[in-house]
Amino acid sequence: MTKMIFVSLPVTDLAASVAFYKALGFEQNPQFSDDTAACMVWSETIHAMLLTHAKWRTFTERPIPPIGTSAVMLGLTVDSRAAVDRMNEAAAAHGGRADVNPVQDLGFMYGRDLADPDQHLWGAIWMDPAAMPAGDQAA
Repeated sequence: MTKMIFVSLPVTDLAASVAFYKALGFEQNPQFSDDTAACMVWSETIHAMLLTHAKWRTFTERPIPPIGTSAVMLGLTVDSRAAVDRMNEAAAAHGGRADVNPVQDLGFMYGRDLADPDQHLWGAIWMDPAAMPAGDQAA
């Protein structure tokens, strides 16, 4: 079986969050979605599970972090610099926030960070490893 990642995120408004993630380019998998959860697919191996707060509490007793705090930021690669910009524009237009951190432009790598309606952090990243300066490549 292919190894996959399912990132579970507590959300306050499931319908708004589904619309937000669709605007970013995720597709909803109805097999794993209902009125308490939505499985949003980025790729064959990357999925975001959007969970109502009540559903989240069936998975863990840990408190839901307050909005504005962060324990993790997830990065998603896209095909072009323009796709990075489009993802941030979609975030801002659909209840999220664009450019929650400074834009990173290293020439060979370009990234912009965004937040979903619940302030979960994501980074849209484009990179061209072939354009990486000599000596910067990991061994």
